[in-house]
Amino acid sequence: MSKYIYISSDHGGFKLKQNIFTFLTNKKYHVYDLGTDSNTSVDYPDFSDLLVRKMKTNSNFIGILFCGTGIGMSIAANRHEHIRAALCTDVNMASLSRKHNNSNVIVIGGRTTSPHLAKKMIQTFLNTDFENGRHLLRINKLRKKI
Repeated sequence: MSKYIYISSDHGGFKLKQNIFTFLTNKKYHVYDLGTDSNTSVDYPDFSDLLVRKMKTNSNFIGILFCGTGIGMSIAANRHEHIRAALCTDVNMASLSRKHNNSNVIVIGGRTTSPHLAKKMIQTFLNTDFENGRHLLRINKLRKKI
């Protein structure tokens, strides 16, 4: 998986985002922080959209989004056709989101997830490959317009 990462949060995920940014840069990933830059209240769709727009033109990047619970960011990101954002709450979900869903964005709740668990989930997400085969058929169905 890519060593190029876009990372973004709202105020609810700011503290965890800062922790993860340091963790990933220390591991030599190329991490681009798209904000927010404080815990002052902001609107999560704005920061999700920043990441989504960047990923549209840089498909070799993966994304990490944080908000209070991760729910808002997941909803906002998944409105876009080229995004498969997975809200993960444990390591198994992070693994399966890559193996079965070929997720390109992991979403984590800043108020619901410890830094230790977030690091383990992100490491798993970054080091897990998509298991093509039967899963590709399912992903292709996601692209169909209703």
